[in-house]
Amino acid sequence: MATAKKAAAKAAPAKKAAPAKKAAPATKVAAKAAAPAKKAAAPAKKAAAPAKKAAPAKKAPAAKKAPAKRAVNAAFMKPLTPSAALAAIVGATPLPRTEVVSKMWVYIKKHKLQDEVNKRLINADAKLKEVFGKAQVTMFEMTGLVGKHLK
Repeated sequence: MATAKKAAAKAAPAKKAAPAKKAAPATKVAAKAAAPAKKAAAPAKKAAAPAKKAAPAKKAPAAKKAPAKRAVNAAFMKPLTPSAALAAIVGATPLPRTEVVSKMWVYIKKHKLQDEVNKRLINADAKLKEVFGKAQVTMFEMTGLVGKHLK
């Protein structure tokens, strides 16, 4: 492979020929006359260019399909009956888990039971203490504790 490169490098200078020089006009007047002729020839080439084969038109992108709606998990939408302690807060009618948690937050905000300093903590009143089993819980613990009171 190295020998092929060396051979090509040696042959390349020998193949190159000096570019041919254009004949210079004898007078300045002849040079000025030749210059406008070149400029006139240039627009003729540009006009001829569009006559060539036109580029193919770009295809319009296909319309995007609307994303499929996410299927709702049936376990979240199944109505569950709250225990007696939880029914005192959200009502006795069967509700999905999502609605039970929403009603809990309505109760917490209505009675201002969210901690003032750390909003993630919920201070339990008498009714919530029966559900939670302790005086203060985080909002993340709340859903787990509420789930124990649903059948």
